[in-house]
Amino acid sequence: MARHRGQSVFVYVVARDFGFAPNPFHGFCTLACCKPKIRSTAEVDDWVFGMAGRDLSEPGNCIFGMRVTETLTFDQYWLDPRFEVKKPLRNGSRVMMLGDNIYHRREVGTEWLQEDSHHSRPDGSPDASNIKTDTQSNRVLVSEQFTYFGAAAPSVPSRILEAVGYTNGRNHRRFTAQQAQPLLSWFQNFSASAPSPVVDDPFQFRRSAARFSSGTNKITDEVVEPLQPK
Repeated sequence: MARHRGQSVFVYVVARDFGFAPNPFHGFCTLACCKPKIRSTAEVDDWVFGMAGRDLSEPGNCIFGMRVTETLTFDQYWLDPRFEVKKPLRNGSRVMMLGDNIYHRREVGTEWLQEDSHHSRPDGSPDASNIKTDTQSNRVLVSEQFTYFGAAAPSVPSRILEAVGYTNGRNHRRFTAQQAQPLLSWFQNFSASAPSPVVDDPFQFRRSAARFSSGTNKITDEVVEPLQPK
């Protein structure tokens, strides 16, 4: 019998916060793109935390926390009617433009199809660099237990981060639940007073028409306004 490895807590720096990765809308917080190492490793009941990068806010501010309640393959995510609303619509509202349900295949073993999305090229065609990065792990992390603070990201007290042993840096950090207990307790207590699972808009929400390419590590803005309000 396989031995359960125990609950893990993953913490990483969110360099860009559009509302795409993670995508906290429609009642689920999903991590379907970027962070392939976390997506390939995290299991149900693990926690994932995103801390603000320097370009967004003060290091040590918590953008979101989610307990993984389900994992899916890209094709399962694409075909699941619950997540139809997470398929991107680039002439829709800001939320619709940032849909992260973007990968699927015609048949198992065939090449990945990428929807016109935040991870596509400015003309809507597939971005090979993003496809390569995103599909390194054919897994989507889904959470129904999360709090996404977005632009209202609160500061995690330094004593909490010191107790956990976390500092902002490249790549992610992985802790046992016991090691990360101070962070988990802080988050659960702080989230208890949150008015809703989505507290505020993403930091870069008003740039919802932008595209990002991992190949150039650049954000390309489009002069496009959504047809519908937020």
